Amino acid sequence: MTLDVLAIGAHPDDVELGCGGTLALLAAAGKRTGILHLTRGEAGTRGTAEGRIEEARRAGAALGVETVDFLDCGDGALRIGPDEENALIEKLRLFRPELVFGPPASDRHPDHGRSHQLVEAACFYAGLARRGAGNPHRPATVFHYMQHDPFEARFIVDVTAVWESKVEALAAYESQLHQGDGGRGTGRPDEPPTKIASREYRAAVEGRARHFGVLIGVEFGEPFGSRLPVAVSDPWQLVPGGLR
Repeated sequence: MTLDVLAIGAHPDDVELGCGGTLALLAAAGKRTGILHLTRGEAGTRGTAEGRIEEARRAGAALGVETVDFLDCGDGALRIGPDEENALIEKLRLFRPELVFGPPASDRHPDHGRSHQLVEAACFYAGLARRGAGNPHRPATVFHYMQHDPFEARFIVDVTAVWESKVEALAAYESQLHQGDGGRGTGRPDEPPTKIASREYRAAVEGRARHFGVLIGVEFGEPFGSRLPVAVSDPWQLVPGGLR
């Protein structure tokens, strides 16, 4: 299966939190999208690896992605050596995406920064004919989504039209995220408390999307970073809507 877009995250729920709306938007526009989790969240405080795999598949279905896949790069001490690079290169050559979304360069969870290094390296090495097996393929571009720590956004995607799809995807992660009053998994007294399972964190997810949305004159936005300048073929498409 080849894809137009591949979103890569260290743990199940990273992609959905960071760029779930953008994936849903692209899928709705007819692009073939996929999610690759570098671990199964096996070292997480809450839930189990098996449960998080099932949650990830439900979340992917909510976003309309073509495939949800996993690697075993080591949750809680994410490895970024040649073996992990080769495993990711194999997936990139299999899916052959033109656009890759990956984690930010620096973040609260050390696995996120490590996975950024792994994604950047593998996306380059995948284009080398003498590195690994299979036909070389280098994605045209790699953008990184925002996780815990803020950074200066290079661009913001209007995800207002698909916000409910993102909310549905987040609802799939009932072991990890607070689901709101009356929702599945509310409180989860049987599980240890964590920051991302708190009511405050869940409110902040929407608050951040509203903050970046208002910057471009819409209700909800998802910010992205880029190592290189962003190519623009039609500057008119950059004119923001909304109140001036």
